Amino acid sequence: MPAKAIPFRKFSKRSQNQKVILEAAEKVFAEAGFAGATTQLIADVAGLPKANVHYYFKTKEEIYRRVVYNIFDIWMEAASAFDTALGPKEALSRYIDKKVDLARSHPYGSKVWAAEIMHGAPIIQDYLEGQLLEWSNDRGTHIERWIAGGEMDPIDPAHLLYMIWSTTQHYADFGHQINTLNGGKPYSDSQWQAVKKSIKTVILKGVGLSPD
Repeated sequence: MPAKAIPFRKFSKRSQNQKVILEAAEKVFAEAGFAGATTQLIADVAGLPKANVHYYFKTKEEIYRRVVYNIFDIWMEAASAFDTALGPKEALSRYIDKKVDLARSHPYGSKVWAAEIMHGAPIIQDYLEGQLLEWSNDRGTHIERWIAGGEMDPIDPAHLLYMIWSTTQHYADFGHQINTLNGGKPYSDSQWQAVKKSIKTVILKGVGLSPD
């Protein structure tokens, strides 16, 4: 017998509930850490019964891994500029712009990632040794190609990536400090634009490119 069709509405509801749970989990893991987080707390922040959380995710670790994978997937998408025929100036500029935008729109996810790494990646070490290593090596080949072609000054690709990551993610991971130094207020749109301009000026000039 043919499988019974499942109404689109059911898929839509499932997708929406998972999105709500994962957004709540980002906040909880960022503020309480993996050890301090509970599925009950995640359910409370999501505004859903605890049973609903366990319906979609069997364990806290499963939720945690999804949160971490989601932020990495978003970061990988931001690095799509490296996969085009763009030159280093435009590719790096676009990447920095996207990474700053993500620091602004996904601060909790960035904090979860940072905390995981600072604790020695007890949950996602396998992910670092697999997908992250492969991804980083692939970006490095693009940078090496630009260097070999005389399009930018020679620099270790890994260190260039680390500089971009640390600088852009600082605005998410240390958001409270930044807001405090900004008179207790979050950055305005114009201030975020200034962040992008400042980072691009320093990074691009550092590899022999004009930021204009």
